[in-house]
Amino acid sequence: MNLQLTRRRFIKGVIFSGAAATTGTGAYLAANAQSGNGGAERLISLSINGRTRRVDVPPTETLANTLRYRLNLTGTKIGCNRGECGACTVLIDGVPNYACSVLTHNVKTKDIVSIEGVKSADGTLHAVQQAFIAENAPQCGFCTPGQVLSAVALLNNNPRPTKAEAAKAMSGNLCRCGAYEHYLNGVLRASGQIA
Repeated sequence: MNLQLTRRRFIKGVIFSGAAATTGTGAYLAANAQSGNGGAERLISLSINGRTRRVDVPPTETLANTLRYRLNLTGTKIGCNRGECGACTVLIDGVPNYACSVLTHNVKTKDIVSIEGVKSADGTLHAVQQAFIAENAPQCGFCTPGQVLSAVALLNNNPRPTKAEAAKAMSGNLCRCGAYEHYLNGVLRASGQIA
């Protein structure tokens, strides 16, 4: 069979992929593309906030969707859903990541911390959360979970950052309200550099 790409075959492929994407067929085909044992593993274990959670997840689902819609951890916000705003930031093995850009199946062996896992077991807020409140950092609050997790990761690796280092570490988090200075001051307060 001749599989040479022709203009006609290319156009048919574009039309089919567009139709499949709009009807959900593409996700179905991708989920059922594996042959042999009848499909991909769906029931997986995730280590989230120090707990092992069993969850049924299609292989094409992002971590942000799994956290919000399957595990009811709604502190993880989905803003842009394409890895630009940082509202969905979580820690994966201590490193900040956009949960909307990570497939859940790719983090089965990792330790995940969402905003719900930052406070202590007795409910005491993390120093970053307390500092952000003291500095009036949250305005609408939509970006705050991602800002908190980025700041926690920074302070875990650099307990006394300069303001420039804090700005660089927090640069992946967009704030629709423009409260960047408040968030930076919150990082410095949490590090003990502002009383």
